[in-house]
Amino acid sequence: MNTQIAPQILAKAQEWLNMPYDAETSKKVQQLIDNDPKELEESFYRSLEFGTGGLRGIMGVGTNRMNKYTVAKATQGFANYMKKMFPGKSLAMAIAHDCRNNSPYFARITAEVMSANDIKVYLFEDLRPTPELSFAIRELNCQSGVMITASHNPKEYNGYKAYWEDGGQLIAPHDKNVIAEVEQINSLADVKFDAKNELIEYLGASFDNLYIERIKGLSLSPEMIKRQKDFRIVYTPIHGTGVKLTPQALKAFGFEAVYNVPAQDEVDGNFPTVISPNPEEPAALKIAIERALEVDAQLVMATDPDGDRVGIAVRNDQNNFVLLNGNQAASLLIYYLLTKWQENGKLKGKEYIVKTIVTSELLFDIADKFGVEKFDVLTGFKYIADIIRKYDGKKTFIGGGEESYGYLVGDFVRDKDAVSSCAMLAETAAWAADQGKSMFTLLKELYVEFGFYKEKLLSVTKKGKEGAEAIKAMMEKFRNNAPKLIGGIKLIQIKDYQNSTTQNLLTGETLAIDLPKSDVLQFVLEDGSKISVRPSGTEPKIKFYFGVKASLAAVNLYDETDRLLDDKIEAIKSSLEIS
Repeated sequence: MNTQIAPQILAKAQEWLNMPYDAETSKKVQQLIDNDPKELEESFYRSLEFGTGGLRGIMGVGTNRMNKYTVAKATQGFANYMKKMFPGKSLAMAIAHDCRNNSPYFARITAEVMSANDIKVYLFEDLRPTPELSFAIRELNCQSGVMITASHNPKEYNGYKAYWEDGGQLIAPHDKNVIAEVEQINSLADVKFDAKNELIEYLGASFDNLYIERIKGLSLSPEMIKRQKDFRIVYTPIHGTGVKLTPQALKAFGFEAVYNVPAQDEVDGNFPTVISPNPEEPAALKIAIERALEVDAQLVMATDPDGDRVGIAVRNDQNNFVLLNGNQAASLLIYYLLTKWQENGKLKGKEYIVKTIVTSELLFDIADKFGVEKFDVLTGFKYIADIIRKYDGKKTFIGGGEESYGYLVGDFVRDKDAVSSCAMLAETAAWAADQGKSMFTLLKELYVEFGFYKEKLLSVTKKGKEGAEAIKAMMEKFRNNAPKLIGGIKLIQIKDYQNSTTQNLLTGETLAIDLPKSDVLQFVLEDGSKISVRPSGTEPKIKFYFGVKASLAAVNLYDETDRLLDDKIEAIKSSLEIS
């Protein structure tokens, strides 16, 4: 026995050496015990937990890895919870998966365990985007849903997004309660593996058509699109699920000049053409931009592996492609939506938008202009879905978004939707073109009207058990020893979402925050700058969000003001000594 292995970890690992664990799994665990105590510790030191995106982890053997057994236990716990919450009711779940390695396998295991628990399963026959799974839950009157995906994480990861009957991801108390049910499963003997195949129904193209028809109904300017039907667009799914339905949605809207990126149309969980399949990363759009230059396109769009987030690139004043961040794309989309809702006479006084607390305040400025109500929620689109659920039948949701490239228009989906967002962002770009403008020019005009908002995100990766401890220590440092000056600017307000308090450092007044508790800190500076700090709920990272603002007197002063705001962000980053 390797004495470097902690006794409690070794004991957990040894449980995996015998039946009912299969021989291949047991062999891999024994190899870790004999040869790799560090990896053994990482694989068994904890059990995977639901975060802002559900269950997510590196694939492999162990309680802290995504594998057949962790997926089955999570599913059994979920099934047990469903039965407690809906006693005596016939239950149903929708299940989908993305392009990742093992995703079809994990989806099938989920379906088998659910059916073994006498729960009807609607299983998509092949990979489908996350938003279609959310749509299916509501459309088919399911009590829950599961999407097998790790979103934009590296290829080594997979995950299990759990949804409730409203089509949104699990939130409190359901998320914690499901985990509690999982933790009560002491052995695999508690898991029902014997599938009842008669309870598994497959969903295919006919259901896709229902989803596309609902997306088509979102269009606000069909006549304009007829004029702009040749507006040139390049779209890439980056080897993911968007390849199936996003071009179909663009076609349904009336766009006829949509170009693909052949090398990235191939569905592949290894993502061979990119370092990371994350549309937030400039490198992920490189091949698509090259394609756009070839075909003289005006807009580039790229979706992540499970088709819920989209990154875009547009032409600047020099006719070169520039990437827009999530705040900029969300602002343009919301501005277009509210403008057209007003022009079309659809604003009746009960409409609203939603953003997350780390997303640009520009969205709220735009909402104020149109007299539209707005809501701030915690990071995670499930909280946007919760607002929609809360006001179902009372108020009308127009749209919402978050800085991490997730947007939603309409309420028939209750998660971020890259398929419909691609269609609506293309409509926004075509609307600008119909006025002789680019998206970039339209953005600068927003800055002149509302102020130049500039945001940047810094993610610091801290992997494994040691990394988790380091992230916790960083949060404690900022929470207990907040700097008085940040970037040479006075700190005047601290919002601590963990303690649900807002502290005004000028007056000493402390107010309550009416949101669920979350490990997030926000520092507001004297000049209006805002810094947010939070551990990621889905990745081994701590994230720093920087938001600064300046007036922009004219569009021709954009570059100069942009540099000044960059300098301010760099000064703030430097003063925080982040490493």
